[in-house]
Parts: sequence; C-alpha cells; structure tokens
Amino acid sequence: MFRRHFLLATACIAALPHLGAAQTAPEWEAVLSEARGQTVFWHAWGGDPKINDFIAWVSGVAQDRYGVTIEQVKLASTADAVARVLGERDAGVTSGGAVDLIWINGENFAAMKAEGLLHGPFAESLPNWGLVDVAGKPAVVTDFTLPTEGFESPWAMAQLVFEYDSARLPEPPRSLATLKDWIIANPGRFTYPQPPDYMGTTFLKQVAYGTLADPSVMQAPVDEATYAETVAPIWAFLDEITPHLWREGRAYPQNEPALGQLLADGEVDIGFAFNPGRASAEIAAGNLPESVRTFTLEGGTIGNASFVAIPFNAAHRAGALVVANLILDPEVQARAQDPSVLGFQTVLNLAALSPQDRARFDALDLGIATLAPDQMGPALLEPHASWMTRISQDWVERYGVAQ
Repeated sequence: MFRRHFLLATACIAALPHLGAAQTAPEWEAVLSEARGQTVFWHAWGGDPKINDFIAWVSGVAQDRYGVTIEQVKLASTADAVARVLGERDAGVTSGGAVDLIWINGENFAAMKAEGLLHGPFAESLPNWGLVDVAGKPAVVTDFTLPTEGFESPWAMAQLVFEYDSARLPEPPRSLATLKDWIIANPGRFTYPQPPDYMGTTFLKQVAYGTLADPSVMQAPVDEATYAETVAPIWAFLDEITPHLWREGRAYPQNEPALGQLLADGEVDIGFAFNPGRASAEIAAGNLPESVRTFTLEGGTIGNASFVAIPFNAAHRAGALVVANLILDPEVQARAQDPSVLGFQTVLNLAALSPQDRARFDALDLGIATLAPDQMGPALLEPHASWMTRISQDWVERYGVAQ
C-alpha cells in the first residue's frame, strides 16, 4: 500500500510538464524516499544474454544511487506479462500486483492501454524527460501509430538492419525485389524467425512495405472488407521464397539470437536485427567474424522505440518510476549504445546534454559493422498493431511449423 505522501506526490508530478534536471524537487524527493528499499520486478524479454547483463548492471546502479533493486523476470513473450496483469485485474487485484515494470511496445501496449491496465500518465513527469529527443525521434511518443500519452517511457531506439558476411557475399541485395531473386538463386541461405516472434513479424512488415500497393493503409486499423485483397501480394512474395529458405521452409529459427547464430555458424548468408549495433557488438565479443557488415534496403526499413510501462496495480510503483527515469540517464544511455555492451541507439537529444554527458557519446566507437546515422536510410513507421496480429495469425495457418 502506498503511503499518503507518495500518492500526493505522484499527483503533483503528473501535473507538471517535466521536472527538468532538478531532481531535488520536493515531489521527486518523495518518490525517491518511497522507492528506497524496494525491489522492482521488471518483466522483460530474456532471450539475449547481453540484454540480461545490461539490466543486471542497471540494477547495480539503481541500488548504489537510490537503494532500489531490479529483479528481471525473463519473458519468452511480453504477452505473458500482459496476461498476468489482466488476470490480476479480473481477479480484483487492484494493488500489490506482481508486475512493476514491463519492457513493452506495439500490440501489447495497445492492449494494456485499451484495457486500462497502465499507470499514468507518468513519462513526461520524469526528471530526465527533458533530455528525450521528441522532435527528432517522434517514435518516442508514438507506438505503432498509437500516441503514448505518457503511459510508457522510451529507453531505446531501433531500426531494422540486415547483416551479411562480406567475405562470402561481397555485394548484398539492397531491395526487397533483389532479395527475393537472391533467395531463389541461393537456396537454403536465408530464413527468418517464425512468427509470431517479433523479429519474424518484423520481416513480414518489411515484406508488406515492399509489396503492398499503398503501404500507408497500415497506419489505420485493418479493414476487414479489403484485408484479403490488400495483403495478397505478401502471400505471393512468401509463396515464391518459402521453398528456397533454410531447410526449405520446413523449420525456422525461434528468435533473433537463433537467427544470429545461424549467421555465425555460416548456415545462412544474410541475417537481420532490430539493433543496428548488434553485429559490431557480436564481433567485439568474438561471436561473429570481422568481415560481417550491415545494410538497409532502398526506401528504408522498419524503425521503432522500446518502452517501459508501469501496470495500474504495480506493488512498487515508486521504484518503477525511479528505474524508468534512471534508464534515461545519459550514462546509462551511453552504455547501452556502446557496441561492446548492446549497441542500442539512444532516445536522447545529444544537443540537449551537458558537455560532460555529450562526451560519453562522442567517445563511443560504434564498431566496424555499424552504419553511420546518415547511412541508415529512412525509418519506416510501424503499422497499426492490428495488422501484425492478423497477418501473424494468417502466417501460422499458411506456413507455420511445429518447433
């Protein structure tokens, strides 16, 4: 149960646009006081050891600075955390919930927001919010076409990049059409994670952008009257490439790390990731050869932001607010962008940072395989969440295989 002073403080904070860098504000001091000694159960995808190690490092910083501990609850799917909060709500558990913080975006955020399962708005009240690049990175306030309205706070930018070993493939295909031709001409050398895994659905989104007559229709919810006709080019593309995929399309890697391992083992020639620095990070860790490089497709690739959200019934809301603010700290953001750690792209406006904090980013060597920002190409908007929910279901019926 939250103490009265915390409830009042939260109400005060919500009324402010942001607290700037003044963490001594009485309202934020009340949050810090409430948070000390709390353990925040952060439900986050646990499929990448490097991300798990990063969250453990953030926990150490949170403990040292604020007396807050982070316990990562490793998820195979974010939907598991959403289902848990929904189950608690349906059971009448309106406080003391098991989930304090969720790494979330897309359809999971849309579902929780629609069901009233989120605390907030809180994001724009965080002391570090003033450092977020809202103007330059509009994805930090729009999640799969849905305005966040302060109900989730960004912590990483992402854009799809394709990875290839230049020693085996000197010039990769740089459009969806030439990728299709290359797949057919090089059977068994390409695959993608099996939907509904998020990287598998990301590949489907990229196919949609490259095949639909008017991709902008995906910025609105699915229209059942025109859906089948609209998506027919997606299935035509997949029907052509599926027999030529790794294992002839009879098996698929389960997730992004599994796809990356196929590239590392030389079983495929082209992989892809949502983290533009992943390949450099894997090279630095000795997991990929130094000849691996990255590229994007002509016309752009899917881009989005990762967020954290706080459930309406979180048991340790104050601690969750402290963690959400901490991961916007320039030191934490710079560490996440370091390719030897994660290689994530920052959500911060570097021009708004102090010289000391800007220097943290200027000192980073982004890595041999990481594209410069001006080489990334356009970041294509995520479709409305209803599109991938429906397309993924249809994919499973058409192509799905037992793992």
